[in-house]
Amino acid sequence: MASERVLIVDDQAPVRAVTSAVLKEAGYSPVVAGDSVEAVRYFSVAPFFDLVILNIRSPEQDGLALLDSLRAIQPEIPVVVVSAIDNLRTAIAAIKKGAFDYLIKPVGSRELLATIDCALQSREAGRRSALEREMLEREGEARTELLSRVIADLERSYDITLEALGNALDLKDAETEGHSKRVTAYSIVLARALHIDAAEVKVIARGAFLHDIGKMAIPDAILSKPGKLTAEERAVMREHCVRGYTMLRKIPFLEKVAEIVFSHQEHYDGSGYSRGLKGEEIPLGARIFSVADTLDAITSDRPYRRARSFADARREIERCSGTQFDPAIVSVYQGLPDRLWEELRVEINQPRRIVAAAISETLPNR
Repeated sequence: MASERVLIVDDQAPVRAVTSAVLKEAGYSPVVAGDSVEAVRYFSVAPFFDLVILNIRSPEQDGLALLDSLRAIQPEIPVVVVSAIDNLRTAIAAIKKGAFDYLIKPVGSRELLATIDCALQSREAGRRSALEREMLEREGEARTELLSRVIADLERSYDITLEALGNALDLKDAETEGHSKRVTAYSIVLARALHIDAAEVKVIARGAFLHDIGKMAIPDAILSKPGKLTAEERAVMREHCVRGYTMLRKIPFLEKVAEIVFSHQEHYDGSGYSRGLKGEEIPLGARIFSVADTLDAITSDRPYRRARSFADARREIERCSGTQFDPAIVSVYQGLPDRLWEELRVEINQPRRIVAAAISETLPNR
């Protein structure tokens, strides 16, 4: 037998009594209210009804307004409107406000019980559907989380591979040992200070780390030559940008990275190489890298000179703003203290498993 609690709201006592008796006979637990105030009080004290039978006309409150009030307290509850008003517009208004059905008085007990049964079945079906949706959403979230972890692990594997390539280049070009790690860290600091989103920062970091990968294809006689390069040798050396681009552009997850590698020797005023790009024609990552590269070049030892201070690097970068460097990026660089670069250089030179891990652990979120 059914045991659902049903609230009967009707201003006519005989109607309340008959309806209550019919519901009790059918196994329901009816509660009666003679007006809207009493009905709302029942809901406010114990809003655990399974269904409401509502007379559309109530002395203190219009039935449609009461319908709004009850559903505001218990939104999912089915409401069956019973009314002597045989008006299509009123019936449609009740349905639009959430009534399950609109019955015209007089209503037979069979019709009423059949409508109540349908309303309760509809409610249960809705609850099951909501639970199924919730379960599917949870499963979807679990799958999404798993997929995110897999992608993160895959990216980590990529970065391990990229670091191996960078380390191989360091072995080939001992003069710039550790350079790729440092310019990667410096580039990330600048990118974060520019409020670039995390996904793009990853692209810039990989581009900075692999900027010289094309030197793997440069003959050792030129790459390791102790003296000044001839014009012909300089031309070959300059090919490392396009060679690096050619090596990376066919790898799907490195397409944007390849563009940074191709453009990392371009100058803001168009005087660089390989394509003579100018201003914003140069990818943003390459413009950021240009400042980071110069910062590390000036503050690192070379066979032909000793490292200079970060203050010297700052003066040189500011001097070349608008010619070699993007003024907007130089402006951001100027807002960062030399102490940050000094501490970062010491930290990034410590042995680490992967460059990306070192960067994420040590850099401030700017």
